[in-house]
Amino acid sequence: MISPLASIHPEAKIGADVEIGPFVFIDKDVEIGDGCIIDSNATICQYTKLGKHCHVFPSAVIGAIPQDLKFHGEVTWTIIGDNCVLREFVTVHRGTFSKGQTVIGNNNLIMAYCHVAHDCVLGNNIIMSNTTQLAGEVVVDDFAIIGGGTLVHQFSHIGSHVMVQGGSRINKDVPPFIIAAREPISYCGVNSVGLNRRGFTAEQIHTIQEVYRLLYQGGMNTTQALDHIVETMPASAERDLIVDFVRASTRGVVRA
Repeated sequence: MISPLASIHPEAKIGADVEIGPFVFIDKDVEIGDGCIIDSNATICQYTKLGKHCHVFPSAVIGAIPQDLKFHGEVTWTIIGDNCVLREFVTVHRGTFSKGQTVIGNNNLIMAYCHVAHDCVLGNNIIMSNTTQLAGEVVVDDFAIIGGGTLVHQFSHIGSHVMVQGGSRINKDVPPFIIAAREPISYCGVNSVGLNRRGFTAEQIHTIQEVYRLLYQGGMNTTQALDHIVETMPASAERDLIVDFVRASTRGVVRA
Protein backbone atom coordinates (compact mmCIF):
# COMPACT_ATOMS: atom_id res chain seq x y z
CA MET A 1 0.00 0.00 0.00
CA ILE A 2 1.33 3.43 -0.97
CA SER A 3 -0.02 6.47 0.82
CA PRO A 4 -1.40 9.19 -1.47
CA LEU A 5 0.47 11.65 0.75
CA ALA A 6 3.87 10.20 -0.21
CA SER A 7 6.02 12.00 -2.79
CA ILE A 8 7.54 9.48 -5.20
CA HIS A 9 9.47 10.50 -8.29
CA PRO A 10 7.99 8.92 -11.44
CA GLU A 11 11.40 7.50 -12.37
CA ALA A 12 11.80 5.67 -9.06
CA LYS A 13 11.48 1.88 -9.29
CA ILE A 14 9.20 0.42 -6.63
CA GLY A 15 9.04 -3.36 -6.21
CA ALA A 16 6.04 -5.56 -5.44
CA ASP A 17 4.20 -5.50 -2.11
CA VAL A 18 5.96 -2.35 -0.90
CA GLU A 19 4.36 -0.27 1.85
CA ILE A 20 5.06 3.47 1.79
CA GLY A 21 3.68 5.74 4.51
CA PRO A 22 2.55 9.36 4.41
CA PHE A 23 5.04 12.17 3.80
CA VAL A 24 7.73 9.80 2.55
CA PHE A 25 9.98 11.33 -0.11
CA ILE A 26 11.56 9.03 -2.73
CA ASP A 27 13.78 10.70 -5.33
CA LYS A 28 14.58 9.65 -8.90
CA ASP A 29 17.22 6.97 -9.56
CA VAL A 30 16.00 5.04 -6.52
CA GLU A 31 15.19 1.34 -6.46
CA ILE A 32 13.08 -0.15 -3.66
CA GLY A 33 13.05 -3.96 -3.49
CA ASP A 34 10.03 -6.20 -3.05
CA GLY A 35 8.33 -6.29 0.32
CA CYS A 36 9.98 -3.19 1.78
CA ILE A 37 8.28 -0.98 4.34
CA ILE A 38 9.08 2.74 4.27
CA ASP A 39 7.50 4.49 7.25
CA SER A 40 6.21 8.05 7.43
CA ASN A 41 8.56 10.98 6.90
CA ALA A 42 11.45 8.82 5.72
CA THR A 43 13.60 10.19 2.88
CA ILE A 44 15.23 8.02 0.22
CA CYS A 45 17.59 10.18 -1.81
CA GLN A 46 18.85 9.90 -5.37
CA TYR A 47 21.15 7.02 -6.38
CA THR A 48 19.98 4.60 -3.70
CA LYS A 49 19.23 0.89 -4.08
CA LEU A 50 17.33 -0.87 -1.31
CA GLY A 51 17.09 -4.67 -1.34
CA LYS A 52 14.11 -6.87 -0.52
CA HIS A 53 12.15 -6.86 2.74
CA CYS A 54 13.90 -3.89 4.33
CA HIS A 55 12.18 -1.69 6.89
CA VAL A 56 13.02 2.01 7.02
CA PHE A 57 11.53 3.65 10.10
CA PRO A 58 10.18 7.21 10.46
CA SER A 59 12.49 10.14 9.73
CA ALA A 60 15.43 8.06 8.50
CA VAL A 61 17.41 9.66 5.65
CA ILE A 62 19.03 7.20 3.27
CA GLY A 63 21.41 8.16 0.47
CA ALA A 64 21.99 11.85 1.22
CA ILE A 65 25.08 13.48 -0.26
CA PRO A 66 28.21 13.01 1.86
CA GLN A 67 29.52 15.46 4.42
CA ASP A 68 32.85 15.62 2.61
CA LEU A 69 34.19 18.86 1.18
CA LYS A 70 35.90 16.89 -1.60
CA PHE A 71 32.51 15.82 -2.93
CA HIS A 72 31.45 17.85 -5.97
CA GLY A 73 28.21 16.22 -7.04
CA GLU A 74 29.60 13.19 -8.85
CA VAL A 75 27.31 10.19 -9.36
CA THR A 76 27.83 7.84 -6.44
CA TRP A 77 25.55 5.30 -4.79
CA THR A 78 24.12 3.93 -1.60
CA ILE A 79 23.62 0.16 -1.84
CA ILE A 80 21.66 -1.67 0.88
CA GLY A 81 21.01 -5.41 0.81
CA ASP A 82 18.06 -7.52 1.89
CA ASN A 83 16.29 -7.78 5.25
CA CYS A 84 17.85 -4.68 6.77
CA VAL A 85 16.20 -2.62 9.51
CA LEU A 86 17.06 1.08 9.72
CA ARG A 87 15.43 2.63 12.74
CA GLU A 88 14.29 6.17 13.49
CA PHE A 89 16.56 9.04 12.39
CA VAL A 90 19.24 6.76 10.94
CA THR A 91 21.35 8.57 8.33
CA VAL A 92 23.27 6.80 5.57
CA HIS A 93 25.30 8.90 3.13
CA ARG A 94 26.24 7.89 -0.39
CA GLY A 95 29.82 7.43 -1.54
CA THR A 96 32.41 9.80 -2.96
CA PHE A 97 34.88 9.42 -5.81
CA SER A 98 37.05 7.46 -3.35
CA LYS A 99 35.00 4.24 -3.59
CA GLY A 100 31.92 5.38 -5.46
CA GLN A 101 29.44 3.81 -3.09
CA THR A 102 28.42 3.20 0.49
CA VAL A 103 27.49 -0.45 0.98
CA ILE A 104 25.39 -2.12 3.67
CA GLY A 105 24.95 -5.89 3.32
CA ASN A 106 22.12 -8.20 4.36
CA ASN A 107 20.29 -8.81 7.64
CA ASN A 108 21.64 -5.77 9.45
CA LEU A 109 19.99 -3.93 12.34
CA ILE A 110 20.93 -0.27 12.55
CA MET A 111 19.27 1.27 15.58
CA ALA A 112 17.95 4.79 16.11
CA TYR A 113 20.14 7.83 15.45
CA CYS A 114 23.05 5.85 14.00
CA HIS A 115 25.13 7.38 11.21
CA VAL A 116 26.89 5.58 8.36
CA ALA A 117 29.14 8.01 6.51
CA HIS A 118 30.36 8.05 2.92
CA ASP A 119 32.12 5.03 1.46
CA CYS A 120 31.58 2.80 4.48
CA VAL A 121 31.33 -0.92 3.78
CA LEU A 122 29.25 -3.04 6.15
CA GLY A 123 28.96 -6.80 5.84
CA ASN A 124 26.07 -8.99 6.97
CA ASN A 125 24.30 -9.70 10.27
CA ILE A 126 25.68 -6.60 11.97
CA ILE A 127 24.06 -4.82 14.92
CA MET A 128 24.78 -1.12 15.43
CA SER A 129 23.22 0.04 18.68
CA ASN A 130 21.67 3.47 19.19
CA THR A 131 23.68 6.59 18.26
CA THR A 132 26.72 4.70 16.96
CA GLN A 133 28.57 6.95 14.52
CA LEU A 134 30.74 5.65 11.68
CA ALA A 135 33.02 8.17 10.00
CA GLY A 136 33.97 7.92 6.34
CA GLU A 137 35.38 4.74 4.80
CA VAL A 138 34.94 2.56 7.87
CA VAL A 139 34.71 -1.20 7.24
CA VAL A 140 32.63 -3.44 9.51
CA ASP A 141 32.74 -7.18 8.95
CA ASP A 142 30.04 -9.82 9.41
CA PHE A 143 28.37 -10.45 12.78
CA ALA A 144 29.99 -7.47 14.52
CA ILE A 145 28.00 -5.97 17.39
CA ILE A 146 28.74 -2.33 18.24
CA GLY A 147 27.43 -0.98 21.54
CA GLY A 148 25.46 2.24 21.75
CA GLY A 149 27.14 5.61 21.54
CA THR A 150 30.30 4.27 19.93
CA LEU A 151 32.38 6.67 17.80
CA VAL A 152 34.44 5.13 15.02
CA HIS A 153 37.30 7.06 13.41
CA GLN A 154 37.52 7.27 9.63
CA PHE A 155 39.29 4.40 7.83
CA SER A 156 38.96 2.08 10.85
CA HIS A 157 38.25 -1.62 10.35
CA ILE A 158 36.10 -3.64 12.75
CA GLY A 159 36.52 -7.38 12.31
CA SER A 160 33.94 -10.14 12.22
CA HIS A 161 32.26 -11.50 15.36
CA VAL A 162 33.52 -8.56 17.42
CA MET A 163 31.68 -7.19 20.45
CA VAL A 164 32.38 -3.51 21.14
CA GLN A 165 31.45 -1.96 24.47
CA GLY A 166 28.97 0.90 24.34
CA GLY A 167 30.42 4.38 24.52
CA SER A 168 33.74 3.32 23.02
CA ARG A 169 35.97 5.52 20.89
CA ILE A 170 37.57 3.45 18.15
CA ASN A 171 40.68 4.88 16.53
CA LYS A 172 42.46 1.59 15.81
CA ASP A 173 41.44 -1.52 13.92
CA VAL A 174 39.56 -4.12 15.98
CA PRO A 175 40.62 -7.66 14.97
CA PRO A 176 38.05 -10.46 14.63
CA PHE A 177 36.48 -12.54 17.39
CA ILE A 178 37.33 -10.26 20.32
CA ILE A 179 35.64 -8.14 22.97
CA ALA A 180 36.86 -4.54 22.72
CA ALA A 181 36.27 -2.19 25.64
CA ARG A 182 37.79 0.28 28.13
CA GLU A 183 39.35 3.69 27.50
CA PRO A 184 41.45 3.76 25.40
CA ILE A 185 39.83 0.94 23.43
CA SER A 186 41.60 -2.33 24.21
CA TYR A 187 41.51 -6.09 23.76
CA CYS A 188 39.48 -7.56 26.62
CA GLY A 189 39.36 -11.23 25.67
CA VAL A 190 37.74 -13.43 23.07
CA ASN A 191 34.01 -13.12 22.40
CA SER A 192 33.53 -16.78 23.34
CA VAL A 193 29.85 -16.45 24.27
CA GLY A 194 28.98 -14.93 20.90
CA LEU A 195 31.09 -17.49 19.04
CA ASN A 196 29.46 -20.36 20.90
CA ARG A 197 26.00 -19.01 20.01
CA ARG A 198 26.99 -18.92 16.34
CA GLY A 199 28.09 -22.54 16.26
CA PHE A 200 31.84 -22.29 16.72
CA THR A 201 33.25 -25.46 18.28
CA ALA A 202 35.27 -25.57 21.49
CA GLU A 203 38.34 -26.40 19.40
CA GLN A 204 37.85 -23.36 17.17
CA ILE A 205 37.39 -21.08 20.17
CA HIS A 206 40.49 -22.54 21.82
CA THR A 207 42.49 -21.84 18.65
CA ILE A 208 41.32 -18.21 18.64
CA GLN A 209 42.21 -17.83 22.33
CA GLU A 210 45.68 -19.27 21.75
CA VAL A 211 46.33 -16.91 18.81
CA TYR A 212 45.46 -13.89 20.93
CA ARG A 213 47.45 -15.20 23.91
CA LEU A 214 50.54 -15.27 21.73
CA LEU A 215 49.74 -11.95 20.06
CA TYR A 216 49.01 -9.98 23.21
CA GLN A 217 50.75 -11.87 26.01
CA GLY A 218 53.63 -13.67 24.33
CA GLY A 219 56.26 -11.02 25.07
CA MET A 220 56.90 -10.35 21.37
CA ASN A 221 56.27 -7.41 19.11
CA THR A 222 53.45 -7.76 16.61
CA THR A 223 55.60 -8.92 13.68
CA GLN A 224 57.42 -11.49 15.81
CA ALA A 225 54.16 -12.75 17.30
CA LEU A 226 52.52 -13.22 13.90
CA ASP A 227 55.54 -15.09 12.56
CA HIS A 228 55.59 -17.29 15.66
CA ILE A 229 51.86 -18.03 15.36
CA VAL A 230 52.23 -19.09 11.73
CA GLU A 231 55.28 -21.25 12.51
CA THR A 232 53.93 -23.01 15.59
CA MET A 233 50.15 -23.29 15.16
CA PRO A 234 48.39 -25.49 12.60
CA ALA A 235 46.73 -23.60 9.76
CA SER A 236 43.02 -22.95 10.25
CA ALA A 237 40.44 -20.50 8.97
CA GLU A 238 40.37 -18.73 12.33
CA ARG A 239 44.16 -18.47 12.70
CA ASP A 240 44.61 -17.22 9.16
CA LEU A 241 41.79 -14.67 9.40
CA ILE A 242 43.36 -13.09 12.49
CA VAL A 243 46.88 -13.11 11.08
CA ASP A 244 45.81 -11.66 7.74
CA PHE A 245 43.70 -8.98 9.43
CA VAL A 246 46.55 -7.79 11.67
CA ARG A 247 49.10 -7.85 8.88
CA ALA A 248 46.81 -5.83 6.60
CA SER A 249 46.07 -3.18 9.21
CA THR A 250 47.38 0.25 8.31
CA ARG A 251 46.13 1.97 11.48
CA GLY A 252 47.39 -0.70 13.84
CA VAL A 253 45.17 -2.90 15.98
CA VAL A 254 43.89 -2.26 19.48
CA ARG A 255 46.34 -3.16 22.20
CA ALA A 256 45.94 -5.25 25.33
